Formats: sequence, C-alpha cells, structure tokens
Amino acid sequence: MISAERFLEQQGLQPVSSEAGGLALSCGGRPQAGRTEFDYDRTPSIGGNDTPRRARHAGRVAVGVSRIPDDPNDLDACREAALRLLDAAPRPSGAMRERLIGKGYASEVVDDVIVRLIRVRLIDDEAYAQSAVRYCTSRLMGYRGAVMELKRKGVDRQLAQRVCDEAESQGVFAEAAWELGRRTARKTAGLDVEVRKRRFWSAGGRKGHNPEVLRKIAQELFV
Repeated sequence: MISAERFLEQQGLQPVSSEAGGLALSCGGRPQAGRTEFDYDRTPSIGGNDTPRRARHAGRVAVGVSRIPDDPNDLDACREAALRLLDAAPRPSGAMRERLIGKGYASEVVDDVIVRLIRVRLIDDEAYAQSAVRYCTSRLMGYRGAVMELKRKGVDRQLAQRVCDEAESQGVFAEAAWELGRRTARKTAGLDVEVRKRRFWSAGGRKGHNPEVLRKIAQELFV
C-alpha cells in the first residue's frame, strides 16, 4: 500500500499542509477553499507584511472573482455595491461616485443610484460634513486643515468651506488651537523657550491653523 503523499504525487498533485493539520491540494496555484477572493481594502496587519495579497500573488486569478461588473448598466448590481460600501462606512456622494465608477459602473447609473440613496437619506452630505468637522476638531485641526481633510474624504469643496466657516464662527478652531498650545506647553516644559515655540508653530502649521491665532497663543503660553 502506498502512502497518501505518494499517491498524490503520482496524480500530479502537490500535497500542502492545511491549517487544520490535514492535506490540501495545490494545483498550479489554484486557490484553496475559503481563499477564492482577494481583499483589496485589507487593513495592514500590525507587525506583519503590509503588501496587499493581490500584489503578493501576481499572476494568480481568483476563481469566479472579477472587479468589473458583467453589465456596467446594471442598476440593481450598482445599488447593491453602494449598499455594501455604506455598510462598511458612511460616505459622501462624491466619494461614493468615485468608488462606484472605479468598480466599472456607468456614470449615468451611478448618478441614478446616488440620487436614490440621497432621497432615502442613506447618503447625507451635510451630516457627513458636520461629522467630519467634529472629527477634525477632536484631532485639534484648524480651518485650513479641516477643509483639506473634508475634500480628501470626497466632500464637495463649497460644502466643506461652508461647514468649516460655521465652525470657525463658533470659535471651534480657535479653541482647538488653544488646546494644541496647552498640550505642547505641557510636553515641552523645561525646554528652551524658542524650542517650545518652534514645536508649537510646527504642530500648528501641520494641522492647518491660522498663523495669527498661533502667534497670539505663542505669546501668551510660551514666555
């Protein structure tokens, strides 16, 4: 009687140890069960290999997987794709349009889907922008930094500027700048005054704060 490994070799199959401790078959790079789909949006693992799986398996094609829809004008398929994206994270209409077109759907179909999602309030650009501003201020960002962040997330430029104007009129960004100054002052206590000021100015610039506001804070906190 021949061993299982020998039998597989005679059949032209290569035995591969599976995670369960048994034998799996490897046939010319064909994916194993449960490994038939590449994760294009995988979050990089901590301390691991951050290279996307697709890049590490160049030349292999996952069975039954395609990034391009069979019919770019399929309204139902486009809507399902949009709902899956919204299930993962809220998105403004601009970011949603970019993602769906990137998946291969026709622009007219994408626009139709987005209009319907706005109608049932599954997409709400105003609410998204307001939430994004709150996130930015929690990170102690300034007006300029918040506008840039909202645009990066797919919020329309005019909407981004309007909600940031409202936040600025309420003193939100000024308070964020003061909090940044207080934190920098605590962290740099005992250092040379000029060093402390440089670090504060550097942090404030990266976060997009108004230079005039930074100057007033520096004069009061770093003396």
